[in-house]
Amino acid sequence: MENKNNAQFAYQATQISTATKEQLLLITYDIGIRSCRMAETALEGEDHQQDLDLANREIIRAQDVIRELMVTLNTQKGGEMAQGLMRLYDYMYQLLVEANVKKLPDNIRTVRTLLEELKATWEEALMKLLKEYQETHPEDEDFRKALSELKQEPAQPPTPPPSPKPQKSGGLNLAG
Repeated sequence: MENKNNAQFAYQATQISTATKEQLLLITYDIGIRSCRMAETALEGEDHQQDLDLANREIIRAQDVIRELMVTLNTQKGGEMAQGLMRLYDYMYQLLVEANVKKLPDNIRTVRTLLEELKATWEEALMKLLKEYQETHPEDEDFRKALSELKQEPAQPPTPPPSPKPQKSGGLNLAG
């Protein structure tokens, strides 16, 4: 079992270390979405105490994702659009805090839905930009290869094993 976890960690570390900033953004959204799904399921589960512990860990992980999205957002360069996104991230963070305190799966569901919509919007925008680049640079073979890989449905990153305790580290704990 440990070898499988080590392989998953190595795969995930390689995926993250070789990703572009756009891919990192999508990976970050995926982690937040997955954490929300796991927290929703845990809050609706039968084994109350164990499920509450899992829900707490996953809500904290989702909060870490939102906080990372907030930290990396450049409101100076992004102007009004970035400021609006910052307000949305703040709202989502507050929903998660309330969900964790009051054990509200509906709040988590709202955050998950917003993350899914934001991810889809970013994917659409990136594909549009990539297609525009492809039209103006048809000779770029490396780009065509990268574009064809992006068009394929990416595999879900492996789920890391649950950590015994959440670790405070000042950044997003992508390894779990």
